[in-house]
Amino acid sequence: MNTEKVAGKFDQVAGKIKQGVGEAIGNQKLANAGAAEQIKGAAKETWGNAKDTAGVVRDDSRAKAGAEAENLKYRADNTAHNVRDKATTTAQNIKNKVNEKLDNMKRDHR
Repeated sequence: MNTEKVAGKFDQVAGKIKQGVGEAIGNQKLANAGAAEQIKGAAKETWGNAKDTAGVVRDDSRAKAGAEAENLKYRADNTAHNVRDKATTTAQNIKNKVNEKLDNMKRDHR
């Protein structure tokens, strides 16, 4: 719980007391001030809740982004390995076929 939420709850309680006292003694100004303080407290508490929610969402988003980054790095590394493997295998196959043809040509011309 952050300070805005605590302050908001305190303002709401204080406002409720002021409003009650003002109504009990017939002081409209005090009762109105109490109602205004309750409204201010509700706004502070809501703002504090919004800040808490934003923090939770931020932390969750960071965690998900970190996990996704790890996943993407793994996939990129795996793809790079596969491409290198395919390229070297293809080069080896081409070398073998060319050497086979060259060996056949040598044999035919001896």
